[in-house]
Amino acid sequence: MALRRGLLSSMMSCARMHVLFGVFTAAILLATSAIVSAQGADYPTRPIRVIVAVGPGGVGDLFMRALGEKLSDSLKQPIIIENKPGGAFNIAARACAESPPDGYTICLLPGEPLTYNQFLYKDIGYDPVNGFAPITNLFFITQVLAINSSLGAKDLAELAVLSKQKPGTLSYSSPGLSQTLFVEEFKKKNNADLVWIPFKGGGDAMANFLSGSVPIVFLGLGNVISFIESGKATALVMDGDRRSPLIPNVPTVSETGYTGDITRSYFGLVAPAKTPPQVIKTLNDAIATAFKDQDFVQKQLIAKGLDPAMSSPSDFGEFLKKDRKAAEQVSKASGRKVQ
Repeated sequence: MALRRGLLSSMMSCARMHVLFGVFTAAILLATSAIVSAQGADYPTRPIRVIVAVGPGGVGDLFMRALGEKLSDSLKQPIIIENKPGGAFNIAARACAESPPDGYTICLLPGEPLTYNQFLYKDIGYDPVNGFAPITNLFFITQVLAINSSLGAKDLAELAVLSKQKPGTLSYSSPGLSQTLFVEEFKKKNNADLVWIPFKGGGDAMANFLSGSVPIVFLGLGNVISFIESGKATALVMDGDRRSPLIPNVPTVSETGYTGDITRSYFGLVAPAKTPPQVIKTLNDAIATAFKDQDFVQKQLIAKGLDPAMSSPSDFGEFLKKDRKAAEQVSKASGRKVQ
């Protein structure tokens, strides 16, 4: 009888412990949820840092500074731009992934570190799939293959002839793999001799372009449009599936007889993984408000050859999944070995 009472007492004690443990666990979860909720409700309470993967003067940098002013007005906090160019954009992406997921560091990245780079480099130092929380895509870039007008070529055929006349002396710069692949296709098809020169951003590339040291660029239309209009640069071909109204006489890649296998360049905003969803929503809402300003969109995007691409966080996440698949296919087709 005493044994039964002891067993019963022991069972009741275990049951009470399980109940207490459950209550304790629930309390922790509720407290954590309350903290996260409070973070989202109060956010932001201090300046927000934006890591920008290109140098000052590039298309992405200029747009982010303009958008930063709009966000500062709506969020009532300063937006601090921190440029981290170089390393095929991996430097900025790594810094972003390693930052605290509190919403006070967000990152402007092009597609390469989120898609292509994992297929090109053995150790990029971050997880492109799980290391980031998507906020929104921002814009697609109309890329133009332009030459310094001093070269004298008027189209791709003339550029091919010129490259054979000056073997090893003509160089070009492009920001992403897909644009480089087009030039490589051009070189192979025409037995052309062009040397690729990497730069940290569009601003650096344009400085060398205008000096004549790198007379060929495949850059965003916003980088070169003023020089095309002034006659200092000649546009030969552009990406995309339709001509730009800013340069209506310039053909698309597919129109010139090439494969046109170019995944369009874009810039988007991401945060470190595990940033609270409410914080992500607050940021997305503020950006959406900026994009509703048609004067802002016209001046900062359309007039510079950029296609607005504002999206929800979930839609941007789905877009990145699809773009990674396309990037893997293009990377394999390029024959480039992992570095």
